[in-house]
Amino acid sequence: MSQIDRVLRSNLKLRHLQMLVALDQFRHLGRAAEFLSQTQPAVSKSLAEVERMFGLALFTRSTRGTEPTPFGEAVVRFARSVLSDYARTRDEIAAVASGAAGRVSVGAMVVAMPGLVAGAVERLKRHSSLTTVHLEEGDLTRLLPRLRVGELDVIVARLEPGYAAPDLATEPLMEEAMRIVVRPDHPLAAGRKRREPPWAELAGMPWVMPPPWASSRIKLNQLFYAQRLDPPSDIIESASFLVTLTFLRQRGAAAFVADNVARYLVREGLAKALPIDVPIELPPVGLLTLRNRRATPAAEQFMACCREVAAAHPPRAASRKLSRASS
Repeated sequence: MSQIDRVLRSNLKLRHLQMLVALDQFRHLGRAAEFLSQTQPAVSKSLAEVERMFGLALFTRSTRGTEPTPFGEAVVRFARSVLSDYARTRDEIAAVASGAAGRVSVGAMVVAMPGLVAGAVERLKRHSSLTTVHLEEGDLTRLLPRLRVGELDVIVARLEPGYAAPDLATEPLMEEAMRIVVRPDHPLAAGRKRREPPWAELAGMPWVMPPPWASSRIKLNQLFYAQRLDPPSDIIESASFLVTLTFLRQRGAAAFVADNVARYLVREGLAKALPIDVPIELPPVGLLTLRNRRATPAAEQFMACCREVAAAHPPRAASRKLSRASS
């Protein structure tokens, strides 16, 4: 272990780390060499040098390309983390030198994007217009690994209890109800009065639903079971706003979205919210960060803006109020 410690602390150089990440990304010596603007023999020699330092095989070579060994996967994770910290520090120094306030990388679930994240970015830009905000949309399965290797500073998401971990710090900010939306010209959005919600019609429709792990998906299925109906079987699973909007309009699908997303779609004329109460309790929306990583000034400022937006957010709105707005 002392040899590995010495290699990680002293022997590895940035060029070694960049080479390892490129090999993991392209899984081919030639394509990695092209990306790094080096010759293939030079990359092969550099890899052999690193493997000699560790005394371990980090990649297997074959006619199909290169694959990381279990040792290689661990070293590549280390390389990505170091390179992310390097890039963050470089950008901070450059921002200070240019008079800007820095850069913050934010991961966001759709539930947080139109209301909380958009409002926080707007506030941040009023305070510091030169702060660069890098936004990535996705679900926790995609965003958490990027947070852990340092490619994201903070995630704004629904705080799913199944993803709690000792290395993660969570800060609840606001409750967010769910709504069912359809495209504006859908028959269910025609505005005719109903005594009962059209659950049977909804069960037979195409849907865009949250991924299976999401608590909102589980709760939606339970709503159908409560009506003695099987959940819809014609489904597309996605946590993407664009995917949801595309199939909402293209296939006439129904979608299960957060209240602030529904309000945005209604306001822009992209959808109508059905006058159906969705009486479910879901985890709050909030901030996810790594406990052992000190936030940059730009990240701290962005999170402070998130708290301000959440504090100004009205309590969960009644379904009828949104239904009237969408009529």
